[in-house]
Amino acid sequence: MNTFVVQYSCTIMQELNGISVSPGIAIGKAFLYLDETPNIPRYRVQKHDLEGEFERLGSAIERAVEELENIQSGSASHSSDAPKFLDSHLLMLQDESFIGEIRSQVEQSRFNVEWVLRRNAQKLASKLARSDDEYLRDRSVDIHDVAKRLLDHLMFRERISLADLSSEVILVAHDLLPSDAIAMNKRMIRGIVLDAGGKTSHTAILARSFEIPAVLGLSNISSLVRTGEELIVDGNRGRVVTKPTTQLRERYERLQSEWQRREVQLMGLNDLPAETRDGKLIQLKANIEVPEEVEAVLSHGADGVGLYRSEFLFMRPGPLPDEEEQFAAYSTVLKSMENKPVTIRTLDLGADKIARSLGENDDDNPILGWRAIRLCLSMPELFRTQLRALYRASVYGELRIMFPMISGIEELTQALEMVESVKSDLKREKVTFREDLPVGIMIEVPSAAMTADILARKSDFFSIGTNDLIQYTLAVDRGNEKIAYLYEPFHPGVLRMLKLIIDDAHAKGLSVGMCGEMAGDPMSTVVLLGLGLDEFSMGAVGIPEVKRIIRSVSMAEAEELVGSILEMKSYVEIDEFVAQYMEKNFELKLYES
Repeated sequence: MNTFVVQYSCTIMQELNGISVSPGIAIGKAFLYLDETPNIPRYRVQKHDLEGEFERLGSAIERAVEELENIQSGSASHSSDAPKFLDSHLLMLQDESFIGEIRSQVEQSRFNVEWVLRRNAQKLASKLARSDDEYLRDRSVDIHDVAKRLLDHLMFRERISLADLSSEVILVAHDLLPSDAIAMNKRMIRGIVLDAGGKTSHTAILARSFEIPAVLGLSNISSLVRTGEELIVDGNRGRVVTKPTTQLRERYERLQSEWQRREVQLMGLNDLPAETRDGKLIQLKANIEVPEEVEAVLSHGADGVGLYRSEFLFMRPGPLPDEEEQFAAYSTVLKSMENKPVTIRTLDLGADKIARSLGENDDDNPILGWRAIRLCLSMPELFRTQLRALYRASVYGELRIMFPMISGIEELTQALEMVESVKSDLKREKVTFREDLPVGIMIEVPSAAMTADILARKSDFFSIGTNDLIQYTLAVDRGNEKIAYLYEPFHPGVLRMLKLIIDDAHAKGLSVGMCGEMAGDPMSTVVLLGLGLDEFSMGAVGIPEVKRIIRSVSMAEAEELVGSILEMKSYVEIDEFVAQYMEKNFELKLYES
């Protein structure tokens, strides 16, 4: 990052919009973190000097591993969230395919190891960054982090540490490496704003875990701000204000006080059930990406985990996780959840979420191609290994297994046959497991929605994945900015499909949950209640607000609202009607326009 960029700091107030990844409001002085990349030398290496290059690389790896292990042990004494984030970095440093490729190219090209390392890392990170999948894009930062750590050791460069912050600041940077985010002095970070990043980045996960207001994806905030300048971070609306006027600062101070009072009040609901005024009990659960999020799940009063995305283990560099590694991860979550139910989704790899060890996905249309349950059924040993790990871990808690992207009864039948085969093997091997685990499916494909009555005969529960169901139903790629406006949860077609799924499931005695973003949107809460949804699963920080709404309404009121909107013909009409209803009855519009 060039220093001249900083000199063009804005001289007037600006309001910038980014991605809200952690709610709350922060007001304070900026700390501009410019951990600049060193200039990398490029020079030829003689054949007789190759061994020396390999020794330098080996030494840098050893020092990097020792450094990461020290960060892990130091972080472990303060939080259970931080240490495991660096496991993937340690695996990468021990991954022979990653390190071996560097050695091979040094030998072939006869260029110095720093140059080859940088070139390889940039190539791999660039490939991940171009992915259409947000999770995969955010993983490119891990490549940068490991490469930069090695380069620092190869060039004897001391890393800048955020652990030494001694005053409260709002952290501003182009991006934040995972190891920097873990090591930073969280007590001194009031807010975080970055040019880069998204909802699934390590920084986003840590910010939510530590409840630090954060806005990412701002593009150029690091070029507009200098250290010491005043900033406002509105993590509720994804807005950052630079050099605010006195009037605006006072307004945000009032909003901040209101937010803090509201959060205290909402957290007071933690020990109360999510029960409507007329006695309908609703389950509120949390979605998690990694085991480290369990602490936030428990602290926000969740009834359990409604969606644990197991593919995070398979997205890391290195070989695919074996049965023991998976068993350890699943059992850790089950133990940590203190006998609250945990729904673990089997692998939803595919599309752009292809593990490197599985090779490339050359589908012309990967979002509709070889992915999720289709991939698992076509790779039975991969699927069998995961199922064995899940059933072995089942003795440590209340586990539920869920299959993603089921499109018809044939796929569900094949998956259940695999389950029975795995259970038979475990019995023969005299391995202890819980045989009566509930096994359900995600409804995220229109064909599954339209045959919900058939699928219900072989399922123990349904969970609606609205993110995919809406985009498939409306033929809208939600990543395409040109048509993103058509992605409408309140489209009459979507609402009618949700009602069909829920009604068919209830007719067969099944409970229905929802783990898509719609479940965590307070504006949708009463509508989903009125449709008959039994379980909401969302990011943990959203649970208290949704619980407040549920406890403030009766099922009769919710059903009346749904009866009215199902008669409407346009999502524009429905959006406006629901917005007015929620503002009037639940004061959801907390902020001035």
